[in-house]
Amino acid sequence: MTQTSENVTWLTQEAYDQLKAELEYLSGPARIEIAKKIEAAREEGDLRENGGYHAAKEEQGKQELRVRQLTQLLQKAKVGEAPADTGVVAPGMVVTIAFDGDPDDTLTFLLASREYASSDIETYSPQSPLGTGVNGKKVGEDASYELPNGKTAMVRVLAAKPYQS
Repeated sequence: MTQTSENVTWLTQEAYDQLKAELEYLSGPARIEIAKKIEAAREEGDLRENGGYHAAKEEQGKQELRVRQLTQLLQKAKVGEAPADTGVVAPGMVVTIAFDGDPDDTLTFLLASREYASSDIETYSPQSPLGTGVNGKKVGEDASYELPNGKTAMVRVLAAKPYQS
């Protein structure tokens, strides 16, 4: 999991290793693959009307952006432990909240950086309005956060457990 504090990103050893492996793949084998795609498309002729060439160049640009993002993230990363199971909301925890204290209107999400967004569980950044509102709250406490329309929403923290991947 990740926890961002100023310009430092805290990562568990597992998270650091996963991101480092992704960076190594994108910097090595993936670069060779995209270069081959671009060369193959280039050999097809006129580049102005070559959809395969333009798609490969766009893919290359996205890949290089991700390489830069991962490089910056890992340069600033500090490896630490996953959050303790204390019932206090912190990055790296799965949080269940009730909107307006209504136990039938709940949301469970992972409070973590977007590097950990997955299809398994909805992820909210600690810097998001909801993440900022609940971060540091104890189970049973109420929190408020600002909605995009400028209104304030109230939630109650029902559960906060360390994320298990």
